Amino acid sequence: MDDASGDEEASMFETSHVLGALLASSPLLARAWDRCTAATAAAPGFVVHGEDEDGGGKVYVGFSGVQAALSAAGAAVAGGGRGADVFAPVGLGGGGDAAAGRMFAPLVAAEPDAPAAAAGEPVAVQALALQCFLKLCGSPDFQMLLNEIRGKAVVFTGHSLGGAIAALAALHYLCISSASSPWAPAPPVLCVTFGSPLLGNEALSRAILRERWGGNFCHVVSQHDVVPRLLFCPPDAIPADIIVGMQLHQWPARTRQTGAVTTVTARMAHTDKDVLRQLIQKHVGAVAMEQKLAAPDETTGGSPYRPFGTYVLCSPEGAACVDNATAAVQMLYATFASRSSPGAESPEAAHSCYGELVLKMPQHLLLKRRLRVDDAPASPNYDDGVSLALEASGIDAMVRAHAMEASTARQWLKTSKRAGRRPSLNCARLATQLGRITPCRAQIEWYKALFDAEMGYYDAFKQRRSPRKYGKVNLNRIKLGQFWDRVLTMLDAGQLPHDFHRRAKWVNAARFYQLLVEPLDIADYHHHGLHRTSGSYMTHGRERRYELFDRWWQEKACTGGAGGDVTSSMSSAAASASSRRRSKYAGLTQDPCFWARVEEAREQTESARSERDVAELAMKLEELQEFESYSRELVASKEVSVDVLAPQSSYTLWVEEWNQLKLRDEVRAMLLRF
Repeated sequence: MDDASGDEEASMFETSHVLGALLASSPLLARAWDRCTAATAAAPGFVVHGEDEDGGGKVYVGFSGVQAALSAAGAAVAGGGRGADVFAPVGLGGGGDAAAGRMFAPLVAAEPDAPAAAAGEPVAVQALALQCFLKLCGSPDFQMLLNEIRGKAVVFTGHSLGGAIAALAALHYLCISSASSPWAPAPPVLCVTFGSPLLGNEALSRAILRERWGGNFCHVVSQHDVVPRLLFCPPDAIPADIIVGMQLHQWPARTRQTGAVTTVTARMAHTDKDVLRQLIQKHVGAVAMEQKLAAPDETTGGSPYRPFGTYVLCSPEGAACVDNATAAVQMLYATFASRSSPGAESPEAAHSCYGELVLKMPQHLLLKRRLRVDDAPASPNYDDGVSLALEASGIDAMVRAHAMEASTARQWLKTSKRAGRRPSLNCARLATQLGRITPCRAQIEWYKALFDAEMGYYDAFKQRRSPRKYGKVNLNRIKLGQFWDRVLTMLDAGQLPHDFHRRAKWVNAARFYQLLVEPLDIADYHHHGLHRTSGSYMTHGRERRYELFDRWWQEKACTGGAGGDVTSSMSSAAASASSRRRSKYAGLTQDPCFWARVEEAREQTESARSERDVAELAMKLEELQEFESYSRELVASKEVSVDVLAPQSSYTLWVEEWNQLKLRDEVRAMLLRF
């Protein structure tokens, strides 16, 4: 399915309008906004509202950004109003704050195969939000809150800087819930922010997608609010007093302090609004252009901050939801660029209008349930969906003043749809290709069954028994390897969904391929004598794909016998196998490197026969005894396939060689000492 044919499908923008209308019609946004205003008026770190009056069981936790603004006011004045220090990104792991690294451990966990990790970009968040959250998190009241809300449906919410702190609180709660039960579904948590500045970088966005937490975040943004868009500017160009002043503007005037607060609010009031808009529009447009001309995760400098989660772009006309970062950037730019009468709405009004919006949107939706239809033939769903999204977010193509912006926005949105859906389409195509290579796998399974009772397919392949059958199987082995290498190349290039390597279908398919085909790779390695010229298979000959598949299997927590990481001790692998007793032998040996271990054991046995140094002999015998215990446990727990016990298999031959060696007097005496 190509992009052209995909345009005829149900559009994600049509869906975004429907979801936006559903959200705007529900009481969720109004209730969340009420908690935001209560938190801002109270000015402490957070306020808690008990379970819903309707018995829904939800707990709302509203976070205030006032304390964050007060702490930043002095820095903003000292820095001449620039945000290089106040809004600088701070790493959560590595060289960043150690306490933050522990609190957000699942997000900063290194993944060598992840593009962000390969590029060396650490997960980072803005300094101001992190500083305020860490201070809040250390309070007994917050720790008590975490205990009280455990197991309940929770809505974290906040306006402006309070929204950034609420997002960190939600991430922390998701992280501690994940740590206590790594493979359980995410707890019933929703974070609703209003006019919140961007929180983290591209690596944070990827980490959230990797953990499948994107759906837990809902960012409500009005059409011309500068705060959610300001951090697209480079940190040294950000007028910090705008964000700080906007937050303090929500605080009752009678309670505002003097000094730095007065200076910041005065600067905000005297800022040239047109210059501010041009600055923001320039940099948001630059990020949008990067996404059009390059991959969405490539940047050419400027701001490190990027969106994550679902963005709700709202206007009095309605709301449109977009849930991928590419579409979010395009919509943030398009809605901000459209303006029917410049100067009519002040930045302060655009930032404080959310209470009015959440009341007006449901009323407007009740009055306006239609889609404009011209006399021309009906357009495809895709174009209708884009029109709905534009109209709901405040861009009306029928208004002459908006005609240019609507045309530009339409092109941006079409581009973002293609970019946003491409990983999913690539994944769908790979699923089709996986089905097409099934015959290759079936041929190898048939080859295995052919030699199960004689010597096993490992030894048959190693010895090139039945050359014609070997040739076909070897070709299929190469084809399967090429397919999986292509999958990993696409994953490394960011062309597949971020959670691809956690999807059960692909983890299971990769594991089955590995257990079936890696023994043939080991056989080929030993047939060509590479274990003598290049070194052990497990340290020098193993393909990268198998190491990654081991990691996928472990992370998915799928129990699979002794397989796992080849660097793990055989004793722990055997203990794992002993905890799972089968009623019959496995279809495939559950340790993918079992035959490499057998080959090493045979070489060790042969070397021990001629060893004269007592210390060296003792070391070799200890290793052989350890492998004997390990392999016996695998066989006893039936974690091996029947071909392992075939009369002429390498394992059967090793058992005979080992038993003969143990009959020697000096060997028997040493073994008794172990």
